[in-house]
Amino acid sequence: MSTTREVCLLIGPGDRILWGDSFDDPLALPDSRARWEAIWSLRDLLVEITHSHPEGPLAFSQEDETTMAALQAALGRPLRFSVVAPDGMVVRIGGEDVLVSDEPAWAAPLRIASGLLYGRPRPGPTILQEDGLLLERAHRKP
Repeated sequence: MSTTREVCLLIGPGDRILWGDSFDDPLALPDSRARWEAIWSLRDLLVEITHSHPEGPLAFSQEDETTMAALQAALGRPLRFSVVAPDGMVVRIGGEDVLVSDEPAWAAPLRIASGLLYGRPRPGPTILQEDGLLLERAHRKP
């Protein structure tokens, strides 16, 4: 039995955690009526939706891609999406994936709830800053 699990957090203004849930599987976070209801009820405050990939990868899965598209279509506005993995954090900003060099305060509790330890530090210069997050460009697969 794995000691890691996927965790999802809904983040509001000021990096405030609005809601969270988890599933005792390191590779899956199945649909949840409670999660969809929380997203809908918090839609006016919602800034970011994040989740963990305790076993990796440091990337959005195909399921993540379709879920992000559906959420943005339903809400009618862009949201920030992120994944926290053993070797770092990636965030989708303006259709581009960027690596976060300085994780927000909520990343530590997400890592703990997921059973993740902090990964290797990411070398290289910071080239972008948005909403207090220090970011590096990620390489997207074509």
